[in-house]
Amino acid sequence: MFQELTRRLDQAMRKLAGNERLTEDNIKEALREVRIALLEADVNYNVAKKLVAGIREKALGQDVLGSLTPAQQVVKIVNGELTALLGGQAAELDLPAPGKGIATVMVMGLQGSGKTTFCGKLALRLKKQGRSPMLVAADIYRPAAIDQLQVIAEQAGVAVHSDRERKNAAQIVKLGHRRARDNKCDVLIVDTAGRLHIDDELMQELESIEKTVPMDEKLLVLDAMTGQEAVNIATTFAERLDFDGAVLTKLDGDARGGAALSVLEVTGRVEPFENGRGHTLRVLRAGRPRVQK
Repeated sequence: MFQELTRRLDQAMRKLAGNERLTEDNIKEALREVRIALLEADVNYNVAKKLVAGIREKALGQDVLGSLTPAQQVVKIVNGELTALLGGQAAELDLPAPGKGIATVMVMGLQGSGKTTFCGKLALRLKKQGRSPMLVAADIYRPAAIDQLQVIAEQAGVAVHSDRERKNAAQIVKLGHRRARDNKCDVLIVDTAGRLHIDDELMQELESIEKTVPMDEKLLVLDAMTGQEAVNIATTFAERLDFDGAVLTKLDGDARGGAALSVLEVTGRVEPFENGRGHTLRVLRAGRPRVQK
């Protein structure tokens, strides 16, 4: 996903390496290439502008200009700024430890973003960590979503709760929580319904679920293929639901990576999350205080 961006940044840095010394002019020219590379990768304009400004400020410092290897110093600065933009360090989901009750995770997002598949991958990862997860099919609008989750649960070797008769997602989740306790499961992963667009009905349903069963983690699944629209979706969800993290899916496609570099500035900190199949998803940590249940 970042291959083209990497290539363009490499070209920009090579231009600096060809100069005997760095000046404000050749740094400006290199950073112009950096800015173009970011924008072509579909990075949010304001994020790209802020990133380039931060690089410029540090690159023009006396310690850099007076260094014996100024070009290498600038490369180090660019690398550091991009690393900071992606969170800087890894972090796991903030779930209660085993034996401390049932950890709850609500997975939400628009239709087609990959929520149901991600629920299965998350369950598989937690199972490998020694947890006992249960999936809950809380999409009451698409019977196929229930079928899909059941198939995924079977493939992952985890329990699943579904109810085709009830038409109240919050009640289904409540019964799923009770069943998870009876079956000695310690993580409840709720697969919620999606929409083709954000509407008030969707938000009210998600709020109702959390009021019925408080969530330890609320994860927003975003399709990386949608580019900047993923950032807009994240902003809207953050304003209404104050989610804990966001997951970018479909990173092994031809997405340009702009959303992964942009959502950080829009919603919070970003940290890596391994999906169990070798592809790295991005989990964005909002960092809000925990509510004790």
